[in-house]
Amino acid sequence: MERFYILAINPGSTSTKIAVFEENTPIFVRNIKHSSEELSVFEDIASQYEFRKKLIVAELEKEKVEFAKIRAIVGRGGLVKPIESGVYEVNDRLKEDLYDKTLGEHASNLGGLIADDLAKQLPNAKAYIADPVVVDELSPLARISGHPLFERKSIFHALNQKAVARSHAESLLKKYDDLNLIVVHLGGGISVGAHEKGRVIDVNQALDGEGPFSPERSGSLPSGDLVRLCFSGKYTQPEIMKMIVGKGGFSAFMGTNSAYEVELAAVAGDEKALLYFEAMAYQVAKQVGAMFAALKGNVDSILITGGIANSKIFVNMIIERIYKMAPVHIYPGEDEMAALAQNGLKVLKGKVQPKVYL
Repeated sequence: MERFYILAINPGSTSTKIAVFEENTPIFVRNIKHSSEELSVFEDIASQYEFRKKLIVAELEKEKVEFAKIRAIVGRGGLVKPIESGVYEVNDRLKEDLYDKTLGEHASNLGGLIADDLAKQLPNAKAYIADPVVVDELSPLARISGHPLFERKSIFHALNQKAVARSHAESLLKKYDDLNLIVVHLGGGISVGAHEKGRVIDVNQALDGEGPFSPERSGSLPSGDLVRLCFSGKYTQPEIMKMIVGKGGFSAFMGTNSAYEVELAAVAGDEKALLYFEAMAYQVAKQVGAMFAALKGNVDSILITGGIANSKIFVNMIIERIYKMAPVHIYPGEDEMAALAQNGLKVLKGKVQPKVYL
């Protein structure tokens, strides 16, 4: 029986992660770092395309990867139009939107583009993206804000949230589509999703505006104060956006975007560090409470994942506020490369049908 080989590509702001899997087993993993000096010569992310593609090919050739064996190349999906969860074969419409800056510009947009280019050069490979950050399964109620000019959007850690939710369901010998779950992703950004029978019916827009503050994002801010700051004349629009994403949260309070450094300072007796460390956990717990209400209190499990889930102190600060809601399970870290590969493998084995991006 044929063993399927999958190449996963995950471009980030300062690195490009690649991995080759034989079925579920990683046989080659590489994290290609990009210095600020290297990237400074490019005017935008789209112009980094050839640079990153050549580095990927060079690493694969250096490792003597047998290109002909690769059957699927799965790229991290970027900021495209809102779509349902699933695996999408890269087509011309998808490529157009991955290039389209008006939909949003992020390094992950390059994943599908590079995957398509490489797949065309291989005899038996097809290119896909899987569960990009714009997965949108919000209920009609969840879309409503407090004003018709502002509609709530679904942008969150869909790939990891969905992968962890499915893995948890399998551990219970149940189907993801039969469970109600709250999934908490703790990373540079924090998202908390209400998964109702396989659909994320509500989630905070973790990219630039809602929910708990995180190591580098400000989360929800007092609206009036934010508006007054915008018109104070003291800051430009890019400067204020940087306050919200990149220089918010721990970066603003403590001068570092490392949750680990803040934890060490708190444990060492730094009262300021302890205050902000606990405040972030407090806000996460409040967001879990909001998703508990969205699911009408019918919750089978609460799952906590992401890099910061490795901190027992932080996780316990959350659990002590939410443990009465539902059983809490910890899945520390995130393995986006494995999640991408698993989605590709499901397509190759006929377990899921790839969707068409329209």
